[in-house]
Amino acid sequence: MEQKQADQLIVMNSSKLAPEYIESIRERLLDMDYSQAAVYFGNLKDPTLAIILSIIIGELGVDRFYIGDIGMGVGKLLVTVIVGTISCGTLFWIWWLIDIFLIMGATRKKNSETLLQSLSIY
Repeated sequence: MEQKQADQLIVMNSSKLAPEYIESIRERLLDMDYSQAAVYFGNLKDPTLAIILSIIIGELGVDRFYIGDIGMGVGKLLVTVIVGTISCGTLFWIWWLIDIFLIMGATRKKNSETLLQSLSIY
């Protein structure tokens, strides 16, 4: 793929990628076919949707399940169901509030790691 095409793919999807991974992604894209690489970019999760899920039903871990972070999703769900009923939800509210601020960055990082892994397999 040409440098211009790789830059175009990155710019079109920059809101879904963590900045610290962009150079590594660009290097791997140069060794690929454009149409093949475009398929991998189609599987990226939207950070905006992740924060909406986090605000609305994040207390159940749905936001973490959406980005593919199953362990954190199960943890949030268990805290909500088990610990939340025992401690009147204090821990649940703190975790939920903190995660609202972290979810967009976590989505971009997870997208970047998944994309790099997919591009490595090619």
